[in-house]
Amino acid sequence: MKSSSKNPKVILVGAGPGDIELMTIKGLNAVKKADVILYDALVNNDILSFAKPETKCIYVGKRFNDHKYSQLSINEMLVDYAIELGTVVRLKGGDPFVFGRGAEEVAFIESRGVETEVIPGISSALAAPANQGISLTKRGVNEGFWVITGTTSSGDVSKDMTLAAKSTATLVVLMGLRNFSLIMNVVKKYRHKYTPFAIIQNGTLPDEMILIDTVGNYKNVIDSIDYSSPGIIVIGDVVADHPAFLEEEIQRVLEIAF
Repeated sequence: MKSSSKNPKVILVGAGPGDIELMTIKGLNAVKKADVILYDALVNNDILSFAKPETKCIYVGKRFNDHKYSQLSINEMLVDYAIELGTVVRLKGGDPFVFGRGAEEVAFIESRGVETEVIPGISSALAAPANQGISLTKRGVNEGFWVITGTTSSGDVSKDMTLAAKSTATLVVLMGLRNFSLIMNVVKKYRHKYTPFAIIQNGTLPDEMILIDTVGNYKNVIDSIDYSSPGIIVIGDVVADHPAFLEEEIQRVLEIAF
């Protein structure tokens, strides 16, 4: 393809967890100057309104059993559009390097001689719990947290889940709702049955929803999960600080007493 651009470039931009106001200024500025934008399923579409009127915006999102473009096709599109039109923004939900295949795309693009730049974004792994008042670390309670994929490329639960469950750290599981029961069965082997967990869906958005219970009672929430919406799972004693957990505990005590 003959180049009409003197400076082809692909900028990987983290769009943040959902709330448009949680996107970085640097990321938004990249959107404003883009000639082409390839955006994912978890991106707030309101961000696209900041693009130039002539900017070509292409949806390349992947959802469960719905992949319009393969990863290889996306890689090639990024290179081809950069060479043809100039500045391409690859807009990803959260952060490009947190389960976003950002490193794969950078390697491919640069192997074709096209310049890249990465603009980090706020991951839902951090923002969704914080938005609900759940601190992933807390002095005297835990000393760290794990961020783990809930579904590997083979569809299985990551082996790291066992290692994380054996620790005292908070577990933050992304893309794990469809494997929720499998994940909880791993965790309950190593954590106390009264360990609290939270499922946060549509984090930082107006329709954000949270479900809270304990590892021993995880089946109570299964029917309330909206599998069509993105969500994260937070497991650990820090979840006990959420007001809803206290309400659940009070209700549980009352049921036992009466």
